[in-house]
Amino acid sequence: MTADLTVTDVRLTPVLVSDPPLLNTQGVHQPYAARLIVEVVTAGGTTGFGETYGDTKYLDVARPLAEALPGRQVTDLNGLFTLAGSVKIDAARVEGTADAGGQRGVQTADKLRLSVVSAFEVACLDALGKARELPVHALLGHKVRDRVEYSAYLFYRWARHPGGRGGTDDWGAARDPAGIVAQARRFARDHGFRSFKLKGGVYEPAEEIAAVRALAEALPDAPLRLDPNGAWSVPTSLDVAEQLRDVLEYLEDPTTGTSGMARVASRSGIPLATNMCVTTFPEIPEAFATGAVQVVLSDHHYWGGLLRTRELAAVCRTFGVGVSMHSNTHLGISLAAMTHVAATVPNLDHACDSHYPWQSEDVLSRRLTFREGCLDVSDAPGLGVEVDREKLAVLHRRWLEDDGTMRDRDDAAAMRRADPGWVTPAVPRW
Repeated sequence: MTADLTVTDVRLTPVLVSDPPLLNTQGVHQPYAARLIVEVVTAGGTTGFGETYGDTKYLDVARPLAEALPGRQVTDLNGLFTLAGSVKIDAARVEGTADAGGQRGVQTADKLRLSVVSAFEVACLDALGKARELPVHALLGHKVRDRVEYSAYLFYRWARHPGGRGGTDDWGAARDPAGIVAQARRFARDHGFRSFKLKGGVYEPAEEIAAVRALAEALPDAPLRLDPNGAWSVPTSLDVAEQLRDVLEYLEDPTTGTSGMARVASRSGIPLATNMCVTTFPEIPEAFATGAVQVVLSDHHYWGGLLRTRELAAVCRTFGVGVSMHSNTHLGISLAAMTHVAATVPNLDHACDSHYPWQSEDVLSRRLTFREGCLDVSDAPGLGVEVDREKLAVLHRRWLEDDGTMRDRDDAAAMRRADPGWVTPAVPRW
């Protein structure tokens, strides 16, 4: 008899997970990062899990969606967008709060909905796969590869958070080229990564050029990427591209906006990648028509789920634009979802990003393991991962006990604990 796929319950569990003091152009990561775990339960007794950002503004969208979902089928994935569209969002609350793509106001409200829907969609697919004894990749059309390659994510970082807050690790500081090279060597040794991406926009461009040059010398056959998160002007971007053209696989978001990216792309002679100026379908026509980007870094949280990620990949394939995947401070549920959809994309042209090796905590009973920089694609039902209820409860209890300062990401506020005079830099910084 076919299992009843009617949703009977939806559980939302916000958590706080330890995050290292990783530096970026905005400041530094807080000691804890907020994530939201979405759990969908069916009448047939199947439970599916999804994950997304856990900041308060995402919870405000997730709660009414969770209340509206019971009684619907887990197969009604299109209906999630209709339900999410009916959730009222106070535009004044999100106005002026930029996400990683620099989107504000009404556009940010739409992106909030998509990011929340992504977790619900993954949870439904996980439940559906378990009920039908199929892996999620089979629900997406079946895998075209057995392994998905990931890139090591290198960061300038401090040895510890100011005031001893948060967890500790044995990585130490990385604030110069030698520190970045040591970090890369450890990632290669421990996880087998064969390509490397440096988060830039932290120091003067000359310092970051020196770091990339040092990486190229230490790891001569490794594809290298540099991402300053739009911290540079067009002239600075062109200067950096000229100096690194011979060693970079691509340069990611050197400057802000489609027009600026197009100017850099037309003169730099190096592929440009983005997860800032192309994060929604309406942004594609201008970017592709002007040649502003040659690689789109998909993120199923941004785009509204795994099915829409496949739609994006098809559009990119049509226009000859490369595809890879953007990363955030995710746990194993999101990484498993990324891996399933990446396994189904024929035109996955570059290794995907992942913060996962930086995360010392997870809600999974067994962490996902990189081999030769790759993750094996699970053929187990659903996502193929198991959530540890005790770990989930511990991380949720941390969220409950927090005074509210960690529930919303604020890299500038975290930086002010070390530098009280820190002000979020205007871009371009250089």
